[in-house]
Amino acid sequence: MDGKAFRPDGKTSAVLIPPAFGLAGVNLHTWTGWGSVTYWNAFVANLEMHGKGNFYDPRLENADQFPVAAKAGLGHVINSVDLITPKLAALHFYQLSLSAPSAPQGSFDPEAAKRGRKIFNGTAKCATCHVPPLYTEPGWNLHAPDEVCVDSFQADRSPDRRYRTSPLGGLWTHAEGGFYHDGRFATLLDVVNHYDGCFSLGLTDRNKSDLVEFLKSLARERSDLYLRQARSAVAAPDAYK
Repeated sequence: MDGKAFRPDGKTSAVLIPPAFGLAGVNLHTWTGWGSVTYWNAFVANLEMHGKGNFYDPRLENADQFPVAAKAGLGHVINSVDLITPKLAALHFYQLSLSAPSAPQGSFDPEAAKRGRKIFNGTAKCATCHVPPLYTEPGWNLHAPDEVCVDSFQADRSPDRRYRTSPLGGLWTHAEGGFYHDGRFATLLDVVNHYDGCFSLGLTDRNKSDLVEFLKSLARERSDLYLRQARSAVAAPDAYK
């Protein structure tokens, strides 16, 4: 969209693909929060896979920030035969049914994870942004780069110039690619050390170790639980007021 194939340091500007699981209840998709799950499905299908559909996002008409998109008219795509839009609702429903996978048995220390949960919710202040059980903020879950002590390069490539508070379910699946949008942190301990320094938390080595075990253990509730809750809300709406 912006023609930036490389970062200022000469390395690729490509990012890791964010998980498609554990998104039920989560507002924005992608690392820099371009839009909702449905928005991103439409974006990819129309603009990246070049399917035949309709797409609208006037933010892409900003030639200063998105010169490639603006020149190609990607902010307003119209096709007389729309093969994409009729599929978005079903695709959305399917994606929201995908729960974050549980950590493999024996991959974390359960007792340490219990201690780590208390640190997550207390001393480390993780739950301030990664609010359980979504493990992201309910609502507009974006932050300016300097709020999390990270450079702004990738954030500046998005319309809101911010980073998303990523959901934490199934973190163990990121182990090979690294953590954050570009995999800059090879391990969860690297992530914990980053925030310990960023926020001057003063965590001990034991605190950090326990917190890592808790993060490794995280998964979201089963999709069938959400479906039962949804059916209950439809059957007895007054109970949810």
